[in-house]
Amino acid sequence: MDVAGASAGGRRQVRGGGGSARRAERTAVSLETAKFIQRNIPNFEILNEEALQIIEWNADTVLEEIGVNFVENPEALRRWKEAGADVQGERVKIPRGLARKLCATAPSTYTQHARNPERNVVVGGRNLVLAPVYGPPFVRDIEGGRRYATLDDFQKFVKLGYMSKWLHHSGGTVCEPTDVPVNKRHLDMLHAHMVLSDKPYMGSVTEPSRAADSVEMSKLLFGADFVDQNTVMTSLININSPLTFDGIMMGALEVFAKANQAAIISPFIVGGAMAPVTVAGTLTQVLAEVLAGVAYSQLVRPGAPVIFGAFVTSIDMNSGAPTFGTPEASHITYGAGQLARRLNLPYRSGGSFCGSKLPDAQAAYETANSLNMALLAGVNFMLHACGWLEGGLVSSYEKYVMDADQLGTLHHLAQGIHMDANGQGMDALREVGPGGHFLGCQHTQDNFKSAFWRSDLFDYKPFETWAEEGARDTQALAAERVKKMLGDYQQPALDEGIRESLDEYVAKKKASMPDAFI
Repeated sequence: MDVAGASAGGRRQVRGGGGSARRAERTAVSLETAKFIQRNIPNFEILNEEALQIIEWNADTVLEEIGVNFVENPEALRRWKEAGADVQGERVKIPRGLARKLCATAPSTYTQHARNPERNVVVGGRNLVLAPVYGPPFVRDIEGGRRYATLDDFQKFVKLGYMSKWLHHSGGTVCEPTDVPVNKRHLDMLHAHMVLSDKPYMGSVTEPSRAADSVEMSKLLFGADFVDQNTVMTSLININSPLTFDGIMMGALEVFAKANQAAIISPFIVGGAMAPVTVAGTLTQVLAEVLAGVAYSQLVRPGAPVIFGAFVTSIDMNSGAPTFGTPEASHITYGAGQLARRLNLPYRSGGSFCGSKLPDAQAAYETANSLNMALLAGVNFMLHACGWLEGGLVSSYEKYVMDADQLGTLHHLAQGIHMDANGQGMDALREVGPGGHFLGCQHTQDNFKSAFWRSDLFDYKPFETWAEEGARDTQALAAERVKKMLGDYQQPALDEGIRESLDEYVAKKKASMPDAFI
């Protein structure tokens, strides 16, 4: 745990002192980041052994009889043919068991290093790493409404991520800075993550050369030898469901795998549109796609770190719009977690998913369902953990801090029930006895700061006080918190020589090519 920048802020001594001291402590600038979650609770397993074996058999059948397409990638076709697959044009049919055998060389856990070693994360096992929203072209705030995202927005979200206690990872494309040319914006985004935060980050995947830039900039930040021997990026490789692996994403995967950098191999599925409407049918497709993708990463470099990804949502059969927080999505997320663990791979799924246009009650219900589902499913890397709005089209400032606050509940739920002497509370029961109360007993005094998780955002005041302060709803409180966090932001220290080398790299790369907006 890293704590820096706290200030007494000129605390005024009054009689009793405790209340004012606690208020000052709550309002002081804090750069504390919680360690990644280590679960002490069981995973929820929805599929029995027979169901798991059926899905695994069917996934192998899909790979063997139907096959998958590796498009615009002759090198991938060559690799598969040499490995023993039946390659017909761009269709790759993988003999039963071959993909699973290739997946066996992928590590079950890996460490992603941050430039601040205290913020390193371990992905896999019983751990859960939380990263923010990824990919929206729009942003929304209470003052400006919905608008196209800019680089300034991107930088602000990186700062919010750095300041968020319960967020372990800076993420990747927290919003798409549309005011920067498409072929150059990855440089500015990587630069922001590297300079404005010291948490782990993601690389660019929108073109293989941009993945290569990610590796080169990481070498400037960490040192070339360190990057050659360690994983410093976890990046998102989406599969074009159903059963298609495009040359751009696979090209980026090849770059990261060769450099021993981690990749999330993730189908992108809207059930009923890109996969069967049934849970078992969708799980079969998810497993087939992940098996092929992970296996290919191991053909590129055996032992390259990868994550079993599953981004799955259902569809509204009336409008065709994706829906979130649904029971079917939970079924798939739970089942995919079991399949990932049987492959001995880290698992990515879940997030603050919602289809709402505003950070309102719909957003809260759907997000709560999605976050708790992911915790219980055994997810190891949760992208989109905060800030997601409107089906992933919008990064919301207010929802970012609302979600980031609620991630604290996942930390506390994951602790499980403490059964040591303090947890049993027998001293308190003996001290108070029948008819008393526990407010003043020693056990309560010893534990009152840590006994209950408490939101840093929600309003717990009496009605009269709440009304006098403007009767603010949660969105208004969140807007105020965004301003405070950005106002309190302090850039983490970075060696000036490293900063200059990153600046120079970005400037030279931008100058080497004309602007392109497609």
